Amino acid sequence: MAVLSPFVTPSPTALCGLLAEEARLRVFAAVVLGARSPSTVEEASGLSSRTVEGAIRRLQQGGLLDVADGTLVPLVAAFKDSVRSEAAQAPPAERLDPDRQRDQVLRTFIVDGRLARMPAAHGKRLVVLEHIAASFEPGVRYPEREVDAVLRAWFDDYAALRRYLVDTGLLSRADNVYWRSGGAVDV
Repeated sequence: MAVLSPFVTPSPTALCGLLAEEARLRVFAAVVLGARSPSTVEEASGLSSRTVEGAIRRLQQGGLLDVADGTLVPLVAAFKDSVRSEAAQAPPAERLDPDRQRDQVLRTFIVDGRLARMPAAHGKRLVVLEHIAASFEPGVRYPEREVDAVLRAWFDDYAALRRYLVDTGLLSRADNVYWRSGGAVDV
């Protein structure tokens, strides 16, 4: 049994760079699809032998191809390994809520600081609305124009969002003036 040559796990950027060159992409694709020698790669890819040899050498150096018993072997696991390695090195995302379950709900519906879509489930909707209600300071009265400006930053349909907040009792309203009347308060 042949031993595959060891290599350092390439970064996702390095993998994209390896396959950004059309000749290397065609060579790699040919090997993945079953070409096991330079001559069969030439036939499958339509590239010259010199181009194929250069691409094979570069793909081997980059950790996407290896030779075992004289046969070209695609190292497709390099993609998963690369992503896992990158994810392990990434700093943990800042939590949106100290409670793990509430944090998961918020991460599902709040993307890049904006509400991606309104949750259909009442319990999840309440978690999201309580989070958004925290944008308003307790005890402060806001004219409708200011409430709309804050909610527009969260969601395109800010009027519907305002209605949800009022209907759930998180905001109260009188004479086009709003104030926070529900939800948790950070002390």
